Amino acid sequence: MKREPEVSNTVPTIPSDARTDAELLAAVRSGDERAFAAIVQQHHRAVERIVIRMLDHGDEANDVVQEAFIRLHQNLDTFRGEAAIGTYVNRIAINLALNALRRRRWQLKRFVRRDVIGRGAVDEPTVVQDEEAVSADRRIKLEAALHRLPDQQRAVVVLRILEGFSTKETAEMLKVPAGTVMSRLTRALQKLQTDLRAHGLESAYELD
Repeated sequence: MKREPEVSNTVPTIPSDARTDAELLAAVRSGDERAFAAIVQQHHRAVERIVIRMLDHGDEANDVVQEAFIRLHQNLDTFRGEAAIGTYVNRIAINLALNALRRRRWQLKRFVRRDVIGRGAVDEPTVVQDEEAVSADRRIKLEAALHRLPDQQRAVVVLRILEGFSTKETAEMLKVPAGTVMSRLTRALQKLQTDLRAHGLESAYELD
């Protein structure tokens, strides 16, 4: 039986590996687990940023990051390399994060129906945005506005704007047409602009 890799929540401390995706894939498929550790090292920080921006810091985000690399390892035998490894694992991570958000809503609705918690007792999750130049109050408002977006629109903003992926790359990760990415992004930016202006801020999210 194929043994699953142990994926730490910290970046592996192994030497930098200059091998190409194809070379690393070939090595992993031949049983070289250090090659897979090199893949994790190369892509861990990007995956972690995406997941935290979707879910915030915490055990849930850590679990999603770990699960993303476990699933990557499980699928490497059938991965044909149509996309880069980074694009592929980011796609896995964003889908796992969206699933986690759906579970949150389902659990919240179930608890509310049973009157286990009172209305307003649950804090909205926040996303950490790496912008040292903005004040804490401004950052909190920006993060809160991002989390008020529908999940799919938030995912597009995280990938296209905050992470800087192209429209094509974002479409590949979300498995939707490029036109869908653009329409979701347009609606998201309009909502963010309206939301932020209502809180006395100009939108910090712009499409290049």
